[in-house]
Amino acid sequence: MAADTVDGTDGTDGTDGSERAERRREQRGWYFYDFACSVYSTSVLTVFLGPYLTAVAKSAADSAGFVHPLGIPVRAGSVFPYAVSVSVVLAVLVMPMVGAIADRTGRKKPLLAVAAYLGATATAGMFFLDGERYLLGAFLLIVANASLSVSMVLYNAYLPQIAGPEERDTVSSRGWAFGYTSGALVLVLNLVLYTGHESFGLTESEAVRICLASAGVWWGAFALVPLRRLRDRRAAADGVAPGEGAVGAGWRQLVATLRDMRRHPLTLSFLLAYLVYNDGVQTVISQASVYGSEELGLDQTTLITAVLLVQVLAVAGALGMGRLARSYGAKRTILASLAVWTLILAAGYFLPARTPGWFYALAAAIGLVLGGSQALSRSLFSHLVPHGKEAEYFSAYEMSDRGLSWLGPLVFGLTFQLTGSYRDAIISLVIFFALGFVLLARVPVRRAVAAAGNPVPERI
Repeated sequence: MAADTVDGTDGTDGTDGSERAERRREQRGWYFYDFACSVYSTSVLTVFLGPYLTAVAKSAADSAGFVHPLGIPVRAGSVFPYAVSVSVVLAVLVMPMVGAIADRTGRKKPLLAVAAYLGATATAGMFFLDGERYLLGAFLLIVANASLSVSMVLYNAYLPQIAGPEERDTVSSRGWAFGYTSGALVLVLNLVLYTGHESFGLTESEAVRICLASAGVWWGAFALVPLRRLRDRRAAADGVAPGEGAVGAGWRQLVATLRDMRRHPLTLSFLLAYLVYNDGVQTVISQASVYGSEELGLDQTTLITAVLLVQVLAVAGALGMGRLARSYGAKRTILASLAVWTLILAAGYFLPARTPGWFYALAAAIGLVLGGSQALSRSLFSHLVPHGKEAEYFSAYEMSDRGLSWLGPLVFGLTFQLTGSYRDAIISLVIFFALGFVLLARVPVRRAVAAAGNPVPERI
């Protein structure tokens, strides 16, 4: 990357007043992409789309409860998790090439704009999801989710460029806090619209579809802020001129990136650990509302309120865990959060049906660890990225974050397909957190940072 990064490897530490001001301006703009796209993750993926798409699929199902896309018998309740799995497989095919192109050309912003507005448009199109159009819903989900994953490759790759090593935990945590703040704000508006839909002259279905579509409008509107404030850094990496055969060489660059990553086995060890435990996190996020509505018999208002509670507490959790990381190190703080995640799933398995109070308690526990575990994982990985390969390595990270998080939803969907029990499906996710804990505990992060050629923070 260019010599104007602030990762401490190029002699630029941002001590000049104008440079500090410009860096702060970029950081504030960077926060706003979380503010823009997190509404999709909360309102669409976590709250409304799972139960609504399941209901649409059930209306199209046969007497045995199966739909038949492409002639394949699928339980109506498995359509949503299967669509999530397909979306992240698609993202796997696209993200590495996008990351390679971004690093070779130094032009992240145009690629970020395309991914953001493709996802926002697909989300807004969910307004037309009604009747028995479960295939339309699955298609729009696949496009929106894959677009979000691609955009996050580019968004995350800015972190090493706009924040020095000692401030990345804080900057990353603030980004998550911005996202959870927007998620909470829009969920309040969703709750007002949904619970009062009759007074607005709307049916319940129309209210849900407006909530879905509004997330796309919000995403597109606030994406303008980072697109105005973030700046591209044109740079040659490894002697390759910017723009030289970028599109045609995207996959060749991916092969080179994978070969290069073999030179950093400790970075790969962290990615493996993150792949495993984050698969569990993403599955809990995407399937929680389905579990609450289908297994626990909770109404949509309860689910919205519970997710709103998650958003509010996730802001405090992200900032609080950021402070804990400054005292105890990011690795230890993440490990503690994984232990809490395991206890949450165990409690969720035994949660009695139609008891909103206990569901709220579980939501509160999720909120306190959700933002921090994700924010600290992102900032920790930023220390393990070799200089000049930010977008390429963050494409691999994003494949772990979203692009390879297909196994959890697939396991969840298959477990329900075979057993017909969402409780069995939810408890199957414990293995992701337990195994992720063991793998992360074995990674010597200080040695990993040094091996990547980066300065080692005092606490990590």
